[in-house]
Amino acid sequence: MQETKLDPSKWVDAYSDYLYNYTIVKVNDHEVAQDLISETFLAGLKSAANFKGEASERTWLISILKRKIIDHYRKKNSKKGKAEVHINYTDEDAEGAWLEERVSDPFDRTAEDTLENEELGMAIMKCLDTLNDKQATIFKMKTIDNFDTEAVCNEFGITPSNLWVIIHRARTAMAACLEKSWLN
Repeated sequence: MQETKLDPSKWVDAYSDYLYNYTIVKVNDHEVAQDLISETFLAGLKSAANFKGEASERTWLISILKRKIIDHYRKKNSKKGKAEVHINYTDEDAEGAWLEERVSDPFDRTAEDTLENEELGMAIMKCLDTLNDKQATIFKMKTIDNFDTEAVCNEFGITPSNLWVIIHRARTAMAACLEKSWLN
């Protein structure tokens, strides 16, 4: 396999548009996207010695950019007291969903942990049954089955803002139900 060599002098011309289009979808803010791309190029220069040439320059830069986007959301969410970042990504090399959070090792579970997860799952299903049919179906489609907003809105003939009101009310009702039935 032929090794790829880095040529940082061509990065801006060769990759900035691609990186911008990738980033703007993730952050939806022009200035933040530009900052993240600049940080990516700078990090690429700083870590050029670590480039092994096993991937193309663009793929390598995208992997750095993904880290920068995650760091951006981690900082943003840490100000809100949250510790997880959800990113969906698609590029020519890979696609999928990315979830980073501070949790224990999933392979270090005890029988108690497994039982507790099963109990939580059953409690969630019972609480879903307390919602009205439309609210429960919309909640499941959007938050459990990960349907996109447009698909759910088209299915029920509602606007996106109406969808988020329904989701918010369902979450509130679910939280109250879980507090009563599972946490006590």
